[in-house]
Parts: sequence; structure tokens; C-alpha cells
Amino acid sequence: MKDLFSLEGRVALVTGGSRGIGRMIAAGLLHHGAKVYLSARKAAACEATAAELSAIGPCIALPIDVSSIEGARRLAVELAAREPALHVLVNNAGAAWGEDFDAFSEAGWDKVVDLNMKAPFFLTQALHEALRRGAAARPAKVINIASIDGISVNPWETYSYAASKAGLIHLTKRMALRLAKDNIVVSGIAPGPFPSDMNRDARDHGDEVAQRVPIGRVGVLEDMAGAAVYLASRAGDYVVGDTIVVDGGVTLARGS
Repeated sequence: MKDLFSLEGRVALVTGGSRGIGRMIAAGLLHHGAKVYLSARKAAACEATAAELSAIGPCIALPIDVSSIEGARRLAVELAAREPALHVLVNNAGAAWGEDFDAFSEAGWDKVVDLNMKAPFFLTQALHEALRRGAAARPAKVINIASIDGISVNPWETYSYAASKAGLIHLTKRMALRLAKDNIVVSGIAPGPFPSDMNRDARDHGDEVAQRVPIGRVGVLEDMAGAAVYLASRAGDYVVGDTIVVDGGVTLARGS
């Protein structure tokens, strides 16, 4: 039981890992013994974050844009050149877009859906063999980062974001059924208000946002890292296809 949350000897890849929730997850995995590869679109930010997190444990930057199938396959090739197997894949890279209904653009739709829903599928597909090799001794893990906006409706006109995150939650279930036979466990996390470049309200107006959170605060590193470590470790081996809500009760409050 003392090793229930250990990630010693495990290799992890976190997309969108240079900032925000991805960085929180990467830090948590490193603290529990994993070797972590970070991927992000902006090379300088990815490399800077990897250098900073290397103070915790081995952290390597692989700056690649995974919004296209070609990018996903290139990332898989780059990882295979460095590691014989992958044990944990965190599909976290994401984008948002807000626009009035009558003006909402195809560019805003495609950018968000491609990165938030298409990329997790095709990157997991590209890394399928690496994950199968990582699952030889015990289950490999795929963790899809969704959002509470895929579960309940927010007041903002973020149509493609809400649709993509709801789709990702259902896609997580479908992928889980298929990959379970390969000893690959797929699950998800639906974060609420965490400070990040994507959630600038929680970042810049945390006290105000906290008033809408039942437990009275926005999320912090330990909240997100704890959920990710749970799912990535032996502790989460029996969580298959489910998406854990980590939001301080916001979804419950919306429902009421």
C-alpha cells in the first residue's frame, strides 16, 4: 500500500505541458517518480518549463504542435527515438474560442475541435504501440483532460469548446472499451476553475471567481496533481472510461 501512488520507473508524456493545468500535472508526476516529457506548440516556453521542472526530476521538452495528424505522428516518432515504451499519456493540449452565435467562425470551430477532441484520439492512436509495450507488466494509462464545460453549461458563447469537451468525455469511454484489451486504461479529468492562460478569470480575478465555487477557492497545483497522480498510478488502475470532476463543486452549483 505504501507504493500505491508511486510512479517510479514510469515514462509519461504530457501535451500542453508548458503552462497551466499541464504544468501542474507534470509537476505532480515528477514528484511521484515519473520521467516526464513535455510537448507544447511554442518551443521556447516548452523548453523553459522543462528546465524549471527538472529541479524535481527528469523532464524533457518535445515541442511539437499536435493539432494535426502529422504533428501527432511526429511526436510519436520523436518519443520512440528516446524511449522503448510509454506508460502514461496525458492528452492535455487544448484551445478555447468565444464568439457571438451569429458571427461564430469556422476557423474558431476547427481550431478548437481539432486540438481538443481530434488530437487526443490521433495522438493515442500514434502512440498505441508504445503504450502496449508500456503495459507489459501493469496497465499503461491514457488520461484525457476535458472540462466541466463539457458536463454543464456556462454563460459564455464558447460553442466549439463546450462541444469538444463533451465529445472528449464520451470519446474517453469509447477509447477505454477498445484499449482495455491491450491493458491500457483510459480515463479523464474535468477541471473547474484553475488559474491559467486559458482561464484568465481564475488567474487574474481568483477572489471573485472563488465566490462562485462552493468550497470558496479556485483550484491549486495539489488539486490537479492529486487527481492526475491517482489515475496514473496503481491507485487508479480500476477507473476505466470515467472522467473525474475536479472543480470544488462548481458543476453541482450550476445544476442547482
